[in-house]
Amino acid sequence: MAELPVVKRLRKEMEVLKRELNVELPKELERARAHGDLSENAEWAMAKQRQEFLRARLNNLEARVAELSMINLESIPRDTVGLGSKVELEDLDGGVRIEFEIVVPEEVDGSQNRISLSSPLGHALIGKACDDDIEVHTPRGKRSYLVLRLITLHEIIARESGANGE
Repeated sequence: MAELPVVKRLRKEMEVLKRELNVELPKELERARAHGDLSENAEWAMAKQRQEFLRARLNNLEARVAELSMINLESIPRDTVGLGSKVELEDLDGGVRIEFEIVVPEEVDGSQNRISLSSPLGHALIGKACDDDIEVHTPRGKRSYLVLRLITLHEIIARESGANGE
């Protein structure tokens, strides 16, 4: 069964963190312990803090992966904008073209035009198709856009599956 690309990325991060927690960090703790008195051992204290951080981060990632894994991919639209879609828009006020990707909060990155479903633009795009007009109320005022191109999550997953030979 296909899963959201973000879930794959989070699982990879979890693998890296688990390796650090279970393989690398115990070695650091052992080296620090060899230095003697643990009550005044900065290396020991730093390694213990890192251990606590890793455990907390892994718990958060596990919970988020479980939550995201419950998303039914079949409920994501195949012909309109939804989670995971890449959308090319034309700003009708300025004629500028810009592409956005609709992502979950963990992946939001304004510098890469990765916006959340819950952002004003993301919210306005949900359910729209090519050639649809949208109006968005932004902090800079009302903006009008035309949807020029749409690639849905299903198309992206199909391309990745074909490229990976799955």
